[in-house]
Amino acid sequence: MNKIFIIILLFLSAATQAQQYLTKTASISFFSEAPLEDISAVNTNVSAVYDDATKQLVFQLNVADFIFPKPLMQEHFNENYLETDKFPKASFLGIIAELIEDATATGTLKIHGVENKVEVKGSLEKLDDSVIVNAIFVVQLKDYKIKIPRVVMYNIAEEIEITVKAELKKI
Repeated sequence: MNKIFIIILLFLSAATQAQQYLTKTASISFFSEAPLEDISAVNTNVSAVYDDATKQLVFQLNVADFIFPKPLMQEHFNENYLETDKFPKASFLGIIAELIEDATATGTLKIHGVENKVEVKGSLEKLDDSVIVNAIFVVQLKDYKIKIPRVVMYNIAEEIEITVKAELKKI
């Protein structure tokens, strides 16, 4: 996955008149509302690249960098559900398809080693030296082959709300 990110970054930096934006501190959080317990976590070590000329947008993160309010939740998340030893990274590679009132990104979301085509609605605001990206969308665990044992099925929702916040600086 790092090779893909580096290749895309090199491709983006080769364009002569395009404006590229980059961050390594984007924030992706998730929230699971379940009958017995809500679960949330945040990862602020997310890398993102945006090319204004091609409208390409890339996000990549180390799944183990998610921080939970309870250490035991974090341990279960990494060992039992996302299996971060086997699937250490998650990514999104897409294109901003619309920039009317809101932005729509279409592309491939890879989680738990599974890739799915997605369409995410959010906002993309261009400032002088930066681009601000915000989005909230829902992921179905079954779409990424994330299995929830019956014993904890009331603790974890089958769909997870993902929130993306990023300020990318011009490079």
